[in-house]
Amino acid sequence: MKEEIVYGFNPVMEALRSSRRAFELFVAAGARDNRLERLMRLAADKGVPVRQREKGDIARLCGTDHHQGVALRVESFVYAETADILARWRESGESGLLLVLDGVQDPHNLGALIRSAACAGAHGVIIPMDRAAHVTPAVEKASAGAVETVPIAQVTNVARTLEELKDAGFWVYGADSAAAVSVFDQDLKGNVALVIGSEGEGIRPLVKKRCDILVKIPLKGGVSSLNASVSGGIFLFEAVRQRAGR
Repeated sequence: MKEEIVYGFNPVMEALRSSRRAFELFVAAGARDNRLERLMRLAADKGVPVRQREKGDIARLCGTDHHQGVALRVESFVYAETADILARWRESGESGLLLVLDGVQDPHNLGALIRSAACAGAHGVIIPMDRAAHVTPAVEKASAGAVETVPIAQVTNVARTLEELKDAGFWVYGADSAAAVSVFDQDLKGNVALVIGSEGEGIRPLVKKRCDILVKIPLKGGVSSLNASVSGGIFLFEAVRQRAGR
C-alpha cells in the first residue's frame, strides 16, 4: 500500500475524519494549539498512535517548514471515478455543479480550486492525468483538507469526459478571456460543468471545442487576466449566487 505524509491542522483533521487508513500522527514537542486536543481525540477514536517529534524532524518528514507542528502518515490519496461523481450528483437530487480543470499545473492553484469547489457545494472535481498537477500533500495543504470532502476524478481525456457529462445532462461552460459573453449573463442554475484552463495557455483547443459556450469575467484595467484559482472561484460562486435566488 502506498503511503504519504499529510501535514497542517486542517488537512490532518480531514484525513482523520475520512475513510483513509491512517498509521501515525506526529506532533511537535511542546506544541500549543487549541486544535491539537481535537486531533488527539480523532486519532484516539481511529486507533492511530501519536508520536512526539521535534519540529525540525517533522519538517524533514514533510519536506517543508509549513506543517504547523502536525503530520499524519496515511495511505495515498484515492481518486474517484467520473461515474462515482455522477452517481453522487444524482443521489443528491440537486442541480449538478462540477468543476473541470484542463491542465492546471500549480499545486497551490489546484488546492485553492478544490477548496473553492468544496465550499461552493460542487458535486465533484475532474482533473487530467497528464500534464497537470495531481493531488499531493502540498495540494492537500493548499486545499485546507478539502480534498477529503469533495470527490476528485482523474481522467485520461478531458474532451471525451466533457462529452460524457453532456450525455448525462450537463451544460459545459468554458472560461476564456477572449469570449464575447460574460459569465454574469448566463443561466447557471441547471446542471453545469465549469471548465478552467491552465495558468498560461488556458483551455486547450480540443477541449474548448467540446464546451457548449465560452464565457469571460469582465475585467476593468490592470492586467489582462485573473489567476486560475480566482477565476474558478468567481465562476463557482456566481453559480451559487444564482441558485440561491439572489
